[in-house]
Amino acid sequence: NLEVKSKAPNGVSFNVKGKSAHEGSTSGSIEGKYVDAASGLSLTQTWATTNTLSTKFELDNNIAKGLKAEVATDFIPTSQNFGAKLNLYFKQPNFNARAFFDVMKGPTANIDAVLGREGFLVGAEAGYDVQKAAITKYSAAVGYLVPQYSAAITATSNLSVFSASYYHKINSEVEAGAKATWDSKGSKNVGLEVASKYRLDPTSFAKAKVNDRGIASLAYNVLLRSGVTVGVGVSLDTQKLNESAHKVGTHFEFSG
Repeated sequence: NLEVKSKAPNGVSFNVKGKSAHEGSTSGSIEGKYVDAASGLSLTQTWATTNTLSTKFELDNNIAKGLKAEVATDFIPTSQNFGAKLNLYFKQPNFNARAFFDVMKGPTANIDAVLGREGFLVGAEAGYDVQKAAITKYSAAVGYLVPQYSAAITATSNLSVFSASYYHKINSEVEAGAKATWDSKGSKNVGLEVASKYRLDPTSFAKAKVNDRGIASLAYNVLLRSGVTVGVGVSLDTQKLNESAHKVGTHFEFSG
């Protein structure tokens, strides 16, 4: 992966991304964004190698306090396909809610909300298809969050996939977490993931993750100098060490 960021004196920022997989074509995009801090209005335009032109208007804290509204459109010139979405984000000290409306498909709506008090969190999600007049999905979650650690239990995919996760910031250098998942309509086994992050120094850190299928992932990220970040990652299938089932990736980020 390659990412280059820059910002012009008039406040317009640019972001160029590129991605090349071992197999398949190279993909990328170029993005320009303008932000008017006084009015809370921002405009983002993106042109991707898939020949998709994307435009997004954002209005933050203008209509109402804590409310952010987005209008996002996608246009593919070759096929004349056009898409439009309306996204709403509402944030208060103990309440967060989001609503995503796909105007051209359905229309459909996906809404989620989280209510918190003294570290305890309760959330729910639902999807609705206007044309079919039917609920398409629903999920629920409970959790507990404090600065040093957090724990959550979720039920997704119409309350058929259950997950329990735990995160602990042991100290300023070491973080650890684990997640268990059970699909009541699929496998009888419980999936397990364990991960950790270790900050080597103020400019670099390393991550490690392993799951019950024997997939082990390692990553290293370092800030070479101001505006230049390099990351290296590897994913190993420990049950197929003699086969070509492993992945290696690099990430470069330049900003100025």
